[in-house]
Amino acid sequence: MSLPRLGIDIGGTKCLGVVLGEDGMRLAESRRPTPRGAAAIVSSLAAQAEELAGEVGGVASVGIGMPGLVTRDGVIKASPNLVDVADFPVGRMLSERLGRPVEVDNDATCAVAAEWRVGAAVGRTDVIMVTLGTGIGGGIVANGRLVRGANGFTGEIGHVVVDPDGPPCPCGRRGCWERYASGSGLARLAREAAVGKRLKRIVELAGGDPENVRGENVQAAAREGDPDALAVVDLFGKWVALGLANLTNVLDPQAFVLGGGLAASADLYIGPIQKWFTRLLYAPELRPHPDLTFAVLGEYAGAVGAALLAEVHH
Repeated sequence: MSLPRLGIDIGGTKCLGVVLGEDGMRLAESRRPTPRGAAAIVSSLAAQAEELAGEVGGVASVGIGMPGLVTRDGVIKASPNLVDVADFPVGRMLSERLGRPVEVDNDATCAVAAEWRVGAAVGRTDVIMVTLGTGIGGGIVANGRLVRGANGFTGEIGHVVVDPDGPPCPCGRRGCWERYASGSGLARLAREAAVGKRLKRIVELAGGDPENVRGENVQAAAREGDPDALAVVDLFGKWVALGLANLTNVLDPQAFVLGGGLAASADLYIGPIQKWFTRLLYAPELRPHPDLTFAVLGEYAGAVGAALLAEVHH
């Protein structure tokens, strides 16, 4: 029997580590707060990896998933959610600390690897994962291979511009897809509607101030059947579908896997997304449509995918 595989997913606030057995089952896990700065991150990751490996008597490989632009040789060029990190050679530094090779990739790329190999997209050869959270991340599998791009930066789909005159994005441009189709995009659509139309129930749930409206307020009002909230959900579904239709026109996937925080309320969004996807897709009546599925690994997807990197990178 081969040794298990270890993966750690680094987020803005926590590092989630798992050890996977041969069958993809989690044999051990741990959580640690994400420290500030490259040196502190490497020290914390090394300690977490050694602790997890010790729990199971050794591991065959170590993989790391991180947010941001990650090169093929494991350098974090930029990461919006990590403090004091740029041009950070985490792969080399951690490999030197552990005395073994370490695979590194973008967290959404790790997530698609996990859902493709042991999650919602098992058996598919062409898959796009879209993580709908504070922003939008993406991962792509094409022809049965993980797509990484010339530099390793494939999957920054949240920063495809859908309206060049749209709202500012933290990336420095305007009108990126994630300004409309992420969790923060849902809240922005609702705030705009609340200021213009006085969405009474949503504003009530936000404490009476339209500027305090969040995505959770929209979801709660929609579950009550509030027609104004359902209209916002429909508009949000249209923006999600627009991006999915564009991706379909470019990559022709078998399936989309939708993940991130909004996947927890999949039942609210799937109807509007499917309706608008059919309307926005090129020649929808003449082609097979990709399946729209929701991720099944939840918060573990990034760490599970990181554990699989040694397998899917080679």
